[in-house]
Amino acid sequence: MSSRISKEDMQTVTMGELQNLAESCRESIWAAAEGQGREPKIYLHWSAGRYGQFWDGYHVQIDGDGAVYVYGALDDILSHTWKRNTGAVGIALACSCGMDTRGNLGECPPTGEQIERMAESIAAIAKGLGIPIDKEHVLTHGEAADNEDGITCHEEYGPKTTCERWDLEYLGTEESPEFNPWAKDGSRGGDVLRGKALWYTCHRIGIFRMTNW
Repeated sequence: MSSRISKEDMQTVTMGELQNLAESCRESIWAAAEGQGREPKIYLHWSAGRYGQFWDGYHVQIDGDGAVYVYGALDDILSHTWKRNTGAVGIALACSCGMDTRGNLGECPPTGEQIERMAESIAAIAKGLGIPIDKEHVLTHGEAADNEDGITCHEEYGPKTTCERWDLEYLGTEESPEFNPWAKDGSRGGDVLRGKALWYTCHRIGIFRMTNW
């Protein structure tokens, strides 16, 4: 069970710093993941709280204004994704208080700044860990809940089944306007976020450090 923390419990980071943190933990995260018979994972969440509220279950948390915070070390085993936490990094948007099952993003929906910073964070961490940006390595909590990476860690409980967890299944944007976990047109939240992260990898990752991005 996650507990509330404050901004003072975390460090604010640039994307270059986040990439460095991932690189510094690369060996330990890989070793932990390989102990589970797989490669490292990045899991994408919303907190189901308000902007400005943070929790101790996520490594990276992004506020409504796009500020990026890190809690602890990226190789700490936190409680972000059921039965999938070892050798994995959890990123969460501080948003979606009051969301309900299938289609209501709540009083604090994901902001444009949060979506872009999450994509940049994926790019920085994936680069630091040396993993590709694909569904086998980077999943929303909803996708992971339905075992969409082909690893059966548990019974399915995501948007295609019980919908107990459907984090970031859609983003409420023009690119991802509605709840449709069977969409094949790239409009699911995970597809949009991975696509944006790939764009940042091609266009920005080389200058994250040089520009203190």
